[in-house]
Amino acid sequence: MHQDIIPLYAADIQDQLKKQFAYLSGGRGGDGCPVITFPNYPAFSEIPEKEFQNVLTYLTSIPSLRDAGIGFILVIDRRQDKWTSVKASILRIAASFPGNLQLVLVLRPTGFFHRALSDIAFKFNKDEFKMKVPIIMLGSVSELQGYIDKTQLTEDLGGTLDYCHNRWLSRRTAIEGFAQKVKQTAQILQSFGTELAETELPNDVQSTSSLLATHTEKKDKMKEDIRLAVEQGDDILGSITKPVTENPEYKLNQDQLDNQTTVERLLAQLHETETAFDEFWIKHQQKLEQCLRLRNFEQNFREVKAALDIVSERLSAFTDVGNSCSHVEHILKDLANFEEKSCETVAKARMLASEGDAFIQNNHYAVDSIIPKCSELHHLCDAFTAETERKRNLLNKSLELHGLLEKSMKWCDEGIYLLASQPVDKCQSQDGAESALQEIEKFLDTGAGNKIKELNKIYREYAHILSEDLKEHVQKVFQKQESMEEMFQKRQVSLKKLAAKQTRPVQPVAPRPEAFVKSPCNSPGLQSEYVPNSESSALRRVNYRRGKSEMTELHQSRGGSTMDDEENLAVLRQHVINELIETERAYVEELLCVLEGYAAEMDNPLMAHLISPELQNKKDILFGNMEEIYHFHNRIFLRELENYVEYPELVGRCFLDQMEDFQIYEKYCQNKPRSESLWRQFSDSVFFQECQRKLDHKLSLDSYLLKPVQRITKYQLLLKEMLKYSKNCEGAEDLQEALTSILGILKAVNDSMHQIAITGYDGNLNELGKLLMQGSFNVWTDHKKGHSKVKDLARFKPMQRHLFLHEKAVLFCKKREENGEGYEKAPSYSYKHSLNMAAVGITENVKGDAKKFEIWYNAREEVYIIQAPTPEVKATWVNEIRKVLTSQLQACREASQHRTLEQTQSLPLPASSCSSPSRNHIRNIKKMEERKADLGSLEGYGTTVAPKYPEKGKGWAKTSHSLDASEENDGWSSAEDPLNSSDAEEEGGGGGGEMKLTPGKYTVVTDYEKGVSDEFTVKSGDLVQLIREGEDGLWYVKNLSTGREGWIPANNLLMLIGNSKSAQSLSSSESGTASSTLSTSSSCSDSCNVSSTSFSDIKG
Repeated sequence: MHQDIIPLYAADIQDQLKKQFAYLSGGRGGDGCPVITFPNYPAFSEIPEKEFQNVLTYLTSIPSLRDAGIGFILVIDRRQDKWTSVKASILRIAASFPGNLQLVLVLRPTGFFHRALSDIAFKFNKDEFKMKVPIIMLGSVSELQGYIDKTQLTEDLGGTLDYCHNRWLSRRTAIEGFAQKVKQTAQILQSFGTELAETELPNDVQSTSSLLATHTEKKDKMKEDIRLAVEQGDDILGSITKPVTENPEYKLNQDQLDNQTTVERLLAQLHETETAFDEFWIKHQQKLEQCLRLRNFEQNFREVKAALDIVSERLSAFTDVGNSCSHVEHILKDLANFEEKSCETVAKARMLASEGDAFIQNNHYAVDSIIPKCSELHHLCDAFTAETERKRNLLNKSLELHGLLEKSMKWCDEGIYLLASQPVDKCQSQDGAESALQEIEKFLDTGAGNKIKELNKIYREYAHILSEDLKEHVQKVFQKQESMEEMFQKRQVSLKKLAAKQTRPVQPVAPRPEAFVKSPCNSPGLQSEYVPNSESSALRRVNYRRGKSEMTELHQSRGGSTMDDEENLAVLRQHVINELIETERAYVEELLCVLEGYAAEMDNPLMAHLISPELQNKKDILFGNMEEIYHFHNRIFLRELENYVEYPELVGRCFLDQMEDFQIYEKYCQNKPRSESLWRQFSDSVFFQECQRKLDHKLSLDSYLLKPVQRITKYQLLLKEMLKYSKNCEGAEDLQEALTSILGILKAVNDSMHQIAITGYDGNLNELGKLLMQGSFNVWTDHKKGHSKVKDLARFKPMQRHLFLHEKAVLFCKKREENGEGYEKAPSYSYKHSLNMAAVGITENVKGDAKKFEIWYNAREEVYIIQAPTPEVKATWVNEIRKVLTSQLQACREASQHRTLEQTQSLPLPASSCSSPSRNHIRNIKKMEERKADLGSLEGYGTTVAPKYPEKGKGWAKTSHSLDASEENDGWSSAEDPLNSSDAEEEGGGGGGEMKLTPGKYTVVTDYEKGVSDEFTVKSGDLVQLIREGEDGLWYVKNLSTGREGWIPANNLLMLIGNSKSAQSLSSSESGTASSTLSTSSSCSDSCNVSSTSFSDIKG
């Protein structure tokens, strides 16, 4: 039975061959037929069909095709078997034998019964064997020798053929392994030759050298493999011919001769393959060595071209034509530096092109490859030079345009300042009006060389650099110029009327002492031209900027003034909105500069070698969410602000619309300590120094990282100034609301900075509700529990505690100052304990000290005497705690009414909780407070506590409490109604009203250029110390920023420091070049965050 057979190797079926149920001994029949022997094998019937088929297939594949074509002789030895097994064996062999059969010889069983049975059965069942060859039943070995010569039979069949099955199997495995080795070697050499022939030659010296070395290494390895294969073949051949070598008379059988022939043929094939490969390698090696000499030129070409591409790409990045003169000058300087650095690259390119031209003249064999490279180099050098010149011309044109714009804007600002600085009292007289008129006319004469004359001419002349943004900027400058000129025209009209008006004689009247601050006329129908000398001298002492504010106040006090007050206020409002927009643009530009010059460079592969491994992947820590802040201001806020340039009094609405987005500053400020800590570690990094050098910044990166903190604090100052000039305008309410919201954000930011520094609290701080207040206090304890000595000690020695008031709890923490600089010196707060606000009561007044109040817990089981730094701070905290308690009371009352209603309707009573009042309850309480509702109905609330509350601890549960008043006051020291608002007003000193100056440190909110002492000046942001009050309303002040001292009038000083107090800083350190403070105003008072002194805690 013939079928397609997959070639097998002895190694694949080695275990099956070892069973030896069939073997090829090497013997031959009379006509050279190979003999396959099936020895006696008791488990013959149990051999799996797959194994049986594999062995027969392999054995029939060993002889040569000629011998196998003659046919095989099968010798089946069943002398020790039964007839049934003989029959089964013959049938199985007949069904599975894959080769041609010449003869089948069967040694039948030797037992008498089985011998006779086999004779009979064979005669009757001969047709069942389905073999086309004769099957001969033999009774003995001697009969077998009649068909096959004795020398061709193995010893177990009575022959003399030397056969060892294990030796045969080992030799077959070795020969086949060698054949596979030769075949694989030939295939590898052919594949390697194909690889060498198809390999594209590299385009640089290094790659060509590397390729040559790699190919040489592979060639040497293959030569070594060929040598080992030859040794392997020689060893196998030697083992085959060893018997002949040892005994010349020994004759190899046919199988051994076939094996010898096979090995010799494989060795010859191996030698031929090696010779062909050597010839090919010599040619390939010569080709690579020739290519290597050419690649020197090509490598230099690629390097120079890559450098030219880089400089061309960087040159293409100079797309910005600038948004101001300084910006354009900065870009021009960068372009000049870039051109200087690029000169070396361009010179190398031109030199290499000359070298290529020399190759062409010398008829180099690769001239077709060299010519286009030289042409490309010449083209790139010329194009780079031309593009650089074009960029320079564009920037020079942009510088010229921005010069015109800035001259116009400066001229407009000077005009606005001129209008604002003309004193009203001076203009009341005819001479004063004429003088002011002359000033205006003189100023207008300067406009010839400063203002934009024809807008369309500007558009035509600078059309190639006018982007949409720049065009819009030109329009706004032109509109500003027109608006300013219109204001001048109106002022001229007013002054001309005053200059031409005849004044009525007025009987001299001695001025009243309060004439400085009061209007000299009480009737709107009367006009007075009398101006006291004291007022004139006071006006001369103020600086330029404060003059605007005082002029506005003076205008408001002069109800009968002929000047248009609203016109002057409009000028001042326009000045504030211009300052707001211009500083906003500068702020956005600075953020972009940091993001592009530092943050983006951290991802630049060309700068990676300058960044230390510890700094890598820490861009988010260093810069926080600055990119988010930049996108908000650049894409949204700045554009919205620019829409209000003509309506400055309505700018409050712009802030309110974007107020939610300002929350991103909280995230930035919370990350600032980590950012500054990282900066201090790597401030000396070469990377930062290189970035600063490229940007030409005089200040280091940390100064720019502080810009967002400084900017968010600047808005409230500008809003205050705008509100001051917009009291009677349509948008005044929005301005006030925007100012309050910005102050609230500042407070929230500052409070969150303290809250994230709390350590040791096991619970979730977010579950305590909104953080309302935080500050440092002296704390005494007076508990019913505990040893009397401890209580006495506590009364005399205070603990220094930092309190955090949340909606649902008040936390007591210990403030710990950290060592370090900047934000690393920021304090941390170790959590000590907390009180559930549902079980808290307050006593607003403590005898003997106006700064003390009590917080008690669980019906005065625990009493904490709190001493605030100032009475104002105490009043603020008491008011805030009172609001929380009032909200809880209202919520509990509503819950009680709800339960009563449900009981009357026979409904189940739901569980109530007063610890977290709903928003509606809080809103109702706020409405009650706004309407000044009578709080008498809350009588006794201060002593209203739950009969039993759970013990306080690290965690606390929400509990409901009874509304029944306690029968005893237990040392209650306030009035019968602890929520009487008069207590807080008396203790806080009124809270509102005019600010009074007291010695201390303050932050200046506006510039003051000249005081009584000519050389004494202060700038916005300076820290000043009020030392003492002198005569004539003067204060002696020291500028801590410059060290200078001098006298300043009290009324000017009030305007200089405004409501400034020593605000808590985001960083406790006041040293360094870039420290900043956030004013943390609450909705109740601006004095809630006053710096506190530290006290030692009670040990043990």
